[in-house]
Amino acid sequence: MPATVVIGGQWGDEGKGRVVDFFARECSVIGRYSAGSNAGHTIVNEKGRFALHLVPAGIFHGNKACIIGNGVAILPTTLISEISMLEERGVDTSQLLISDRAHVVMPWHVAIDKLDEAMRGENAIGTTGTGTGPAFIDKTARLGIRTGDLLNPEEFDAKLRMILAYKNKVITQLYGGEPLDEREIRDQYREFGERLREYITNTAEVIQDAHERGEQILLEGAQGTLLDLDTGTYPYVTSSVPASVAAGACIGIGLGPTAIDRVVGVYKAYQTRVGNGPMPTELFDADGDALRNHGMAQGTAEFGTTTGRPRRCGWFDGVLARYTARLNGLTSVALTRLDVLAQFDRIKICTAYELDGARVSTLPASLQAQTRVTPVYEEMPGWKQEITDVRSFGDLPEAARNYVRRIEQILGVPVDMISVGPERDQAIVTHDIFGGTL
Repeated sequence: MPATVVIGGQWGDEGKGRVVDFFARECSVIGRYSAGSNAGHTIVNEKGRFALHLVPAGIFHGNKACIIGNGVAILPTTLISEISMLEERGVDTSQLLISDRAHVVMPWHVAIDKLDEAMRGENAIGTTGTGTGPAFIDKTARLGIRTGDLLNPEEFDAKLRMILAYKNKVITQLYGGEPLDEREIRDQYREFGERLREYITNTAEVIQDAHERGEQILLEGAQGTLLDLDTGTYPYVTSSVPASVAAGACIGIGLGPTAIDRVVGVYKAYQTRVGNGPMPTELFDADGDALRNHGMAQGTAEFGTTTGRPRRCGWFDGVLARYTARLNGLTSVALTRLDVLAQFDRIKICTAYELDGARVSTLPASLQAQTRVTPVYEEMPGWKQEITDVRSFGDLPEAARNYVRRIEQILGVPVDMISVGPERDQAIVTHDIFGGTL
């Protein structure tokens, strides 16, 4: 059975976790294939509200295998804390599996992440400070420690001794920081290895066997395409390897590209971003505040799941959306948080940019040029009507239906799912991508 990839079409925070949780009921295997604890998913279901950073969003369906793939960088303290939190709240984690090839975020990664951001000053990227970027740098530099190493004390000790000697020189001589203690790290990470031992395995074989048996597989991306190292708004991007695009799913989980035939792009009905970098449709007025603060009392306002930082907000950027839809080869779209727009009399969509007096239809590669583009807006009427209880597309106000159809036209991809609230059942499904009954 072909696999389905769920990918973020913007700068992350589109609501991928909520979409994965919704579609997971149709699948037997759910796998996370990229990024680290710098990404976060918020899930709201009958058990309550959950913020996840490493555990796949499918974990709430107890009979599903949930895989953390080899493309994920794992901060053990975060993962162990998540597992404990889930178990304490009655969520079964026995089906969680961790790739023995996934890289581990070490204390020097966290230290260097924070020290490097401080050294960059006003040119700081705006990282989450979780050490994920430096962990991926070490992965490509062949200085990484993997989860499988934690299960072999002798091998782990040898790697720790060699790498820490090098990293302490970097921390003290380049950044002026304090050196890290080898014995303290060794003892701590040996404990981590024992705590996670029951979950660590060859997950590529697990997912390949499931594919050969014809089972439905759902692959969960993290962050968003516009944060991708190759295709995003460089250098204000993530360091994740594999890519934060659909093509990275194969490498990060252990499946061949012919195993994937569906790619669902998740887009917020407006635009948000956390961290620094260009954002052409960003709003600095009352409309931007209204987008950010909607749902404050319910805990669904626009503040980062990982950082708690307020998200930068703006109107839907159709230029970037079209770019990421084509880049990922989307077969369908999940449009989230449409209900947030119910507060506006008029709604804008960016359909092009102007750059130095010329009309352009894509974001230029040059960072300097990206900061000079101005959005060209198309204005549409709002609907000023609550839609959180709507479950059929035909029952949406006409203006809301027209807004969704306009986004479909811009992306060139059908919108098959619309979320109208944070709860699992607050969704409109116009087409079942799995061909069953949702």
